[in-house]
Amino acid sequence: MSFSRKVIVVGAGPVGAVMAHALRRKGLPVVLLEALAEPEIDCRAASCHPPTVAMLDELGLLEAGLEQGLVSPVFHYLDRPTGQLIARFDIREMKAQPDHPYVLQWEQYKIVKTILPLLQADGGAEVRLSTRLIDIEQTADGVRARVQTDGGDEEIIEAAYLVGCDGARSTVRKLTGFEFEGFTWPERFLKIDTHFDFTTLRSEIDNRNYFADPDEWLNLFKARGPDGGGQWRAVGPTLPEQSEEELLDPDFIEARLQKFCPKPGRYDIATVATYRVHQRVAASFNQGRVLLAGDAAHVNNPVGGMGMNGGIHDAVNLTDKLAQILLDGADAQPLLDRYTRQRRKAQTDFVQAQSIQNKKTLGETDPAARAAGLDAIRVAGVTPDLHDAFIRRACMIDAVRVADAVL
Repeated sequence: MSFSRKVIVVGAGPVGAVMAHALRRKGLPVVLLEALAEPEIDCRAASCHPPTVAMLDELGLLEAGLEQGLVSPVFHYLDRPTGQLIARFDIREMKAQPDHPYVLQWEQYKIVKTILPLLQADGGAEVRLSTRLIDIEQTADGVRARVQTDGGDEEIIEAAYLVGCDGARSTVRKLTGFEFEGFTWPERFLKIDTHFDFTTLRSEIDNRNYFADPDEWLNLFKARGPDGGGQWRAVGPTLPEQSEEELLDPDFIEARLQKFCPKPGRYDIATVATYRVHQRVAASFNQGRVLLAGDAAHVNNPVGGMGMNGGIHDAVNLTDKLAQILLDGADAQPLLDRYTRQRRKAQTDFVQAQSIQNKKTLGETDPAARAAGLDAIRVAGVTPDLHDAFIRRACMIDAVRVADAVL
């Protein structure tokens, strides 16, 4: 491999895997580093919005996504206290449809498991599992990454650029000193996975559902699951004072699901977890020859399923710029500064703003404000122009379009 064109990608989650794959599609040599012995199986992120689906298609990954995932063109808003369907949004009914008029429910671990064998069979890619980044040194013409294996051996890997795709606790971000601006929500979020098919309970439930409730809102999404037979994920808030023991109690979990979707008998629960949620964006996504993408650069609450999408958008955007620099000889600094401007614009003006507003709308406690918010969604659902505008923002179509236009 040529050090002058090699790119080190740190983190083999969905963003790092897509980043490495996209770079190889451009013909650039890649080293993908992952601290774990095997990529983590985590279905927290599964929604791929239409712009992301288009990017996956361009990367030759969509066929696998359609085989392993679930095509979901419709999403519903429901009011938990009344049981009413507030609004139905159908991407297929837009006047100006995107090329792929649906959300693809394709779990993040399946994306990784699709890409890794492609990289491992590619002579221009090196996948290094059980390899932890411990230091970064930038030089005039490259970077030197000091890594350590599980056995304790250390090694220096040299490359032209290093991209941190290593998640919210990014080692790359911390070693390089990027500021991570924002806040942490006081409550933890509760994630419940079950194989029960909620569509059997009522016709108003589709593959993607948002339940508004002044006490405990809920996101309820369906994916194919590990065996392809279907798995549903319910995500909602907790109270800051609730203990982990209380939140993971089977009776508490049962009561949460029964509150939103009552049924005879208990739910068959596959997995349960709690996690902290943050709204943060790095002050810059580029510093010399070190760059950030995905959760290493920005994190947000899960209402709307935007996090992984934004990271994949980062990876595709950055790959194009690194190809211009390393293959075409373009001036690096203006392009990498533009990467920061474009992708920060997408985050601050769209993903952060939208995910915060989504959470506020679903959990609004003031009766007048709650009624106004739900009425606005109800009107949007039956007014063609508003329906389309709502989808463009909710499905990140506007975010990509506006950000890509930033100079």
